[in-house]
Amino acid sequence: MKIVTAAEMREIDRATSQRFGVPSLTLMENAGTAVAEFVVARYPSASRIGVICGKGNNGGDGFVAARKLKAAGREVRVVLLSEPSELRGDAAEMFAKLPVSPVIVKCSADLRREQAQAVFQSEVLLDAVLGTGFKPPVSGLYDEAIGLMNASSAPAVAVDIPSGADADALGEQSGTIARADAIVTFTAPRPAQVFGRLTDGPTLIAPIGSPDEAIISSLQLNLITARDIAPLVGPRPLEANKGSFGHVLVIGGSLGKAGSVAMAGISALRTGAGLSTVATPKSALATVAGFHPEIMTEPLDETDAGTISTRASGALDALIKGMTVLAVGPGISRNPETSEFVRSLVVKCKTPLVLDADGLNAFEGRTDELNGKGRTLVITPHPGEMARLAASTIAAVQSDRINVARTFAREHELIVVLKGHRTLIAQPDGTVWVNTTGNPGMATGGTGDILTGMVSGMIAQNRERIVEAVIAAVHLHGLAGDVARESVGEHSMVATDLVKALPEAFRRVREAIERSNVEISD
Repeated sequence: MKIVTAAEMREIDRATSQRFGVPSLTLMENAGTAVAEFVVARYPSASRIGVICGKGNNGGDGFVAARKLKAAGREVRVVLLSEPSELRGDAAEMFAKLPVSPVIVKCSADLRREQAQAVFQSEVLLDAVLGTGFKPPVSGLYDEAIGLMNASSAPAVAVDIPSGADADALGEQSGTIARADAIVTFTAPRPAQVFGRLTDGPTLIAPIGSPDEAIISSLQLNLITARDIAPLVGPRPLEANKGSFGHVLVIGGSLGKAGSVAMAGISALRTGAGLSTVATPKSALATVAGFHPEIMTEPLDETDAGTISTRASGALDALIKGMTVLAVGPGISRNPETSEFVRSLVVKCKTPLVLDADGLNAFEGRTDELNGKGRTLVITPHPGEMARLAASTIAAVQSDRINVARTFAREHELIVVLKGHRTLIAQPDGTVWVNTTGNPGMATGGTGDILTGMVSGMIAQNRERIVEAVIAAVHLHGLAGDVARESVGEHSMVATDLVKALPEAFRRVREAIERSNVEISD
């Protein structure tokens, strides 16, 4: 799903009406209906709904929502922050259809009157004051109305965006902004709705009639949704066998760090790979082999420190020939000889390869050797690893995540999975995908190894759809964390909880594909 700017959204609405024949009144009707349906579903016991409307099209959406909520049996009260004569176009037409008499507020004194105050004391408030076309700051009467909404203890649902927010901002907002317990927006998200942390609750993206052909953006930013990965999680062919779904070879582990490579191996299988083999130092083999009986193992020559030796290269060459994808790095250590082994392997390997953890650190200061031209190379750094690769700092990476990931992917002709809140997947052509699943409970040792195995497992099954495989793995990984949180909470979560949660994560993705709305959360 494309992420669009506020200006692009206006053009999408215009094109929908002028080129594709969907009347703008229909778009507004559908938008307001989506808001009303969300409120009824999320707050079924709320009987008194207050709708605070500005004089623009955001207010027009609010008028429709008020009418629909009234029809659904709710007691609806409306505040209009202008003279009715100031309304124009579609908003004026929807105002004329209001089934209730609104409270007209023209000045501060009007806001303090009993009738207006009663609206702000409703059980649920709808913020339909300012939409995504507004550029901050807020002032005057609208500022005061937002202050009253923020002072209320009632849940607040923002229509399109919390009033006062800059829809195009990727970072922190400034000035007066309405609080929101939920947001209902339309057609496609704007940057602030994805990156701005405008609500602690859900953001619903509802289709209102714009065809895909009308949704055009220059941002090269996409939100991962269930529909984007639908072909990768559908039913399997009846005649399939284990060979149909690829063979993953995980290379890593070291003495004392065998668990990481074992988790990657089983995660590849849980994600659907037909076969998974772990190649690890001889001293770590027994631990890996005892982790799960479905994992096959291969012993590798090791250094005195119990890490993979450069002597392992010859045996690996023969083993790699039968593999669909390689995952290199979990638990592999930063031993100098092992780092040399990693660099040699990555540089010469033509098999699709996923590189993580100390496999990435082997290229610190030597990123000129890290290039995916003419092959599939996926790297999965956390911010610290990304900072080392980019010869930067964690703070610098975190302050400009999109550009850092996009630049590295383009310069090194590979796919970057930059982990963290809103994990990013950057392609060499500059396209960036944004993941909104996952939670802070996943900030625990081993979850990155799980992701490495999942990315490899998805690629093994989808060799002709590499980007889709990577975004599917990232989305499912975060969703598995969300599923695990429901049973163990954030504090008690461990990496293997994600493996156990994967079947339910797959089920939820398949279920979400059937829904017309897209819901994201912070």
